[in-house]
Amino acid sequence: MSKELNKYRFLFAGGGTGGHLYPAIAVAEEIKKLKPEAEILFIGSKNKIEGDVVPKLGFNFKDIIVRGFSRKISYKTFLFPLYLIISLLQSLVITMKFKPKVALGTGGYVAGPAIWAASVMGSKVILVEPNSYPGITTRLLEKYADEVHINFEYTKQFLRRQNILKLTGNPIRSSLKITDKSDALRKFDLTESKKTLLILGGSLGAQSINIAIEKNLDNLLKNQIQLIWQVGKNYFENYSKYHSKECKVFAFIENMSEAFSACDLVIARAGASTISEIALLGLPSVLIPSPNVAENHQYHNAKALADNNAAILVEDKNLGKEFYDIIIKTLYDQNLLNDLSINIKKFAKPDASYQIAKNAINYIELN
Repeated sequence: MSKELNKYRFLFAGGGTGGHLYPAIAVAEEIKKLKPEAEILFIGSKNKIEGDVVPKLGFNFKDIIVRGFSRKISYKTFLFPLYLIISLLQSLVITMKFKPKVALGTGGYVAGPAIWAASVMGSKVILVEPNSYPGITTRLLEKYADEVHINFEYTKQFLRRQNILKLTGNPIRSSLKITDKSDALRKFDLTESKKTLLILGGSLGAQSINIAIEKNLDNLLKNQIQLIWQVGKNYFENYSKYHSKECKVFAFIENMSEAFSACDLVIARAGASTISEIALLGLPSVLIPSPNVAENHQYHNAKALADNNAAILVEDKNLGKEFYDIIIKTLYDQNLLNDLSINIKKFAKPDASYQIAKNAINYIELN
């Protein structure tokens, strides 16, 4: 007698960067809270962030051979169709075996083959688009979707099927929270008598931000400013020499709750996950959009906030001439810090993970 399949089976696809992966993890964890018996499978690339993070969190993971389309003409451009065909076939085999009831895609090129295959197999499809300008994967998969959850009102104009759009927000992991500032500063061996900057360039790092900090480090320290500086794993070897009592240098910060709790101002790229986190926590920020992302979506993310006095926007090309003055002006203007904190909270949607998880479960329970 064959074993009856668990009806609560969810497939997740989204990765390549933390901005695509962590919203998926947030929803998956919420589903497990609501339905501990649920079976959850992630599809992704073992060579990207999901290949490392997902198994550590205890979720099942299947690797597919998927590559993004290279915008520069090279041998990778001509191999793209081959990789695409292979990844589509792999995804079909995986979904035929797993038989997901609901498939959730959170963007990144890895989501394309997996969500398409799940749709072909009859799964309900939920897409999550964290960025203000939807990525090409979301735009291509939209026609297969039952729901598309967006983070910004601005996004609606770029998607065709208005009837399935839901302004839910970007899912954030429930473990993120503000703790006692004094305790957080002690964890970093920093003092309460100075202003604290938290610099985030993403898990890999942001070269232009690191260069700007390096160039202005002496002046920042002279102005009684201390730093928690995540330089990224790609740059740690170059910048670890600056680690000191007033400047804590990390390749990657594991406990973001402590880092956020310790700081007075966040300096960061304008990825959707970073924005959602600082909005949830009500943190003042200076956002420096990466110029190297698809469709310049980080600029649109940051501008949506800057237009509402919810963040300070500095373009990457202007870092050299504007960075130091803006940091000093912002950090020592308490009224401005308060306004930024109050206004960015208006963009917070703390129930996003729960709402998306509940909708996914409802597709199974109500059908």
